[in-house]
Amino acid sequence: MSDSAEYYRNNPKARKKKAEYDKKLNKRPAQVKKRTEANAARRRAKKQGKNIEGKDYDHAKGMFVKMSENRGRRGEGGRKKK
Repeated sequence: MSDSAEYYRNNPKARKKKAEYDKKLNKRPAQVKKRTEANAARRRAKKQGKNIEGKDYDHAKGMFVKMSENRGRRGEGGRKKK
């Protein structure tokens, strides 16, 4: 189990706060658009018979890549520093 998963499991107040934040984030029009794009791309790929198991749709590249590659900000870490 990841450190963050363990943290949220042991801290119900923090888990509730994160759930509220995630719900708000996922309702944003840009996030909804990304999700619908990814779902549509996944359906198209499956229909074409492509093997996309273990892969995520990368919006920047416009293709499926390994899940491990499609995480974070390519070593820049978290939010942009001001």
